Amino acid sequence: MPGPAGGPETPLAQEVSGGRGTPPARSDRPGPPPEAHREQGALPPQAVREGHREQGPPPHKGRPPLTPQGPAHPGPGGAAGGRATGNGGGNGGVPNPAVPAGPAGEPPAGGPPAGDPPAESATAPGARPPRFARPLTTAALIGWTALSAILPGAAHLRAGNRRLGLILLAAFGVPLLGGAITAAVVHLSGNTGVLTRDGMMTTGVVLAVVGAIAWFLLLLFSYVTLRPNRLSGRGQIVSGIVVGVLCVSVMAPFALTANTVLTFKQTTLDIFKPASANPTAVPVKHEDPWAGRKRVNFLLVGGDGAGNREGVRTDSMNVASVHVATGNTVMFSLPRNLQHVHFSSGSALAKRFPDGFMRELPNGGLLNEVWQYAEDHPEVVPGKKAGERGPAALMDAIGHTLNLKMDYYALVNMFGFARMVDAIGGLKIRVERDIPWGGLYGTAGTIKAGYRTLSGEEALWYGRSRVGSDDFSRMARQRCVIGAFAQQATPSVVLTNFTKIAGVARKMAKTDIPRELVEHLTELALKVKDARITSLQFVPPEFYTGSPDWQKIRTATARALRRSEQPARRPQAASTTPSPGTTGATPAATPSPSRNTALRPSRTPTPNGKSTGESLSELCGF
Repeated sequence: MPGPAGGPETPLAQEVSGGRGTPPARSDRPGPPPEAHREQGALPPQAVREGHREQGPPPHKGRPPLTPQGPAHPGPGGAAGGRATGNGGGNGGVPNPAVPAGPAGEPPAGGPPAGDPPAESATAPGARPPRFARPLTTAALIGWTALSAILPGAAHLRAGNRRLGLILLAAFGVPLLGGAITAAVVHLSGNTGVLTRDGMMTTGVVLAVVGAIAWFLLLLFSYVTLRPNRLSGRGQIVSGIVVGVLCVSVMAPFALTANTVLTFKQTTLDIFKPASANPTAVPVKHEDPWAGRKRVNFLLVGGDGAGNREGVRTDSMNVASVHVATGNTVMFSLPRNLQHVHFSSGSALAKRFPDGFMRELPNGGLLNEVWQYAEDHPEVVPGKKAGERGPAALMDAIGHTLNLKMDYYALVNMFGFARMVDAIGGLKIRVERDIPWGGLYGTAGTIKAGYRTLSGEEALWYGRSRVGSDDFSRMARQRCVIGAFAQQATPSVVLTNFTKIAGVARKMAKTDIPRELVEHLTELALKVKDARITSLQFVPPEFYTGSPDWQKIRTATARALRRSEQPARRPQAASTTPSPGTTGATPAATPSPSRNTALRPSRTPTPNGKSTGESLSELCGF
């Protein structure tokens, strides 16, 4: 800087100008004291300090101005301060008039190099520059993308886009949380059957499709947000393949859900007909689906429609009487060879057989012949189409025998039942003794005694084998097979294997339960699974099938129903004697003056003599 008299530039002036231009040349000679500068007309000390504060540290010669790393701080003139740029101080790049230009051939002190445009600040005053995370490795990029499938928005948060990451987390998390709360409320309220409505199933399919698309796009955008283009060529290929597999995989649960719901809906449409298709069906009201009935009675029929015989032979006939309030159930097993059953008074069949079904045949007129007889003789069951006459006649006969109104029936082909057993992974049953099976002499194999997991074919033959046993023993085994299936076909098992079960049921099952009742039937079935199931068989010696005591059968039926509604009681130590009335009826405890013995079921000469007071789990050893 020139002195007052136009003299040479003083060292202090060179130092001040060096703050804006090139650094001053170093000198070993000590400079004059500050007082000398003041005497020579140099800038006052305050001005020097102001100049240093405005100009900032001198840039390195030959290097471009540094990009700021933090927010700009306004200087005295309102512009960015010393850390803003290397082009000037508080005047926003305009040279300070208090500092003259440098020597000839050099740019003005503090200004940009000759020929270069003035450098501008990298960011606007007061703005925070963007921050970029370090580039990810291939494994880290794949990991963050996969994490986004579980925690939506995680990849965007990692990439620094916090706002979009939080929006994605809320957009995906809130519906999931709401769905979980809704499912919990439905389960706790006992209204699970509402999920079987047509509207709910259609909504479920739509939501599954939308969810699959949403999660696919989520993973794709998460992958792009993490900037895979910064990877090497090999890393881009590997990450692209893995993320592509993840995108397809994340759609699989939604596709499975949609397929299961559609399969269930189609199976429901195939098996359960609307109430309008059955003029005799009781209209279903959602507020009172069981029309005020205390109990609902289902006739469960196992049909033996083998290829070597015509029609359907109902070899297995059981009645499930379900208490609506508690779900407690009594299983009544009727022998296939129960002879000369009667029909309800006033019916066409009662007029045709006033003394009992085919009473004129001393060895004929078996219960398992009623179904097919009605199908072959439409005149005895007027007003019914083919396929409806058989069920109506059998329900009438069994209902009159037990003095119960049969509400609905369900027929399952025996060979279809074997396929359903395979679909749920087999049945666990306690086999009391070896059961040969196959043909008349059991040449196909033997089901060994003990706790066994039976395949579908073995379970079928376990209930059907005649080798070394009578019809009543078969009935006992069939009862255990049905009970085991009811207990072991849990909702989780059914859902896991639903496609197989539905495929079999659509071909092998038939029922008159109206479609409108499926919702309420589902809720009742869940009650039954957690309730007490007892059984009663009408077998010798208490009940002779050739000449049945019909009143005795009705009395035993009423007694079993009353006991089913009573709370279960723990057995007490007492000597026991069989109570009259039913085979294996609950023993009547009588005190013994000598000693007490544990409660044991009474036994009959037939292998199936079991106590009706015990549950199927106790009888069959599930």
